[in-house]
Amino acid sequence: MKKALIIDDERLARSELKKLLADHPEIVVVGEAVNAKDGIEKIETLHPDLLFLDIQMPDKTGFDLLAELEKTPQVIFTTAYDEYALKAFEYNALDYLLKPVEPKRLADAIHKLHQQDEKDRLAASGGIRNLLSENDQVFVKDGDRCWFVKLQEIRLFESVGNYARVYFETNKPLILKSLNALEERLDERTFFRANRKHIVNLRMIEKIDTYFNGGLLLEMRGGEKIEVSRRQAVKFKEMMSL
Repeated sequence: MKKALIIDDERLARSELKKLLADHPEIVVVGEAVNAKDGIEKIETLHPDLLFLDIQMPDKTGFDLLAELEKTPQVIFTTAYDEYALKAFEYNALDYLLKPVEPKRLADAIHKLHQQDEKDRLAASGGIRNLLSENDQVFVKDGDRCWFVKLQEIRLFESVGNYARVYFETNKPLILKSLNALEERLDERTFFRANRKHIVNLRMIEKIDTYFNGGLLLEMRGGEKIEVSRRQAVKFKEMMSL
């Protein structure tokens, strides 16, 4: 069972979401909040496991609310605006639902929630290798040069044979690690396999353009342009609700 808190300044939106959640008895709505201030107070008293969080609210945004929390529950954003999708993933959002929320999209989001819970449970029990978190430091050695780099500072991994090139700041060292091995350890909510040769940090994407044959072209903060294959573009669009 998951305790959920709905934070939205629109009464009708809260009511409609509660109706949709009635089809998911494993999600128990323990409260509602009408703005960020009310939301923070309810989080402190109700201790929800999950937030259904609006972004644009009268006093502060949903992002402002999350920035004030010491410990953040799992988050599914619900909003009428699609331009915040990239920023939502900076907050490790499970999903990003556009209003009016469609039953299938809600079901997909809750499925992602269950998948993440299962991963966390298996990781805690040693059933799978623990994923690296964004604050974890990785040791990178290239010749005589060495770095300790936080994962959140790495914008891109590029396959070079049996090696991987690591892009952070102005550095591009090679490490003896395959892209597949890296992918197993990286959290898919932050790092995305764009194609056979590249894994990108979703938080480091500056721009998304359409590309030929149904693909996408990502421009990273460092100026790199990475093609998302047609197959992966479908998955990327689902993740980002594009």
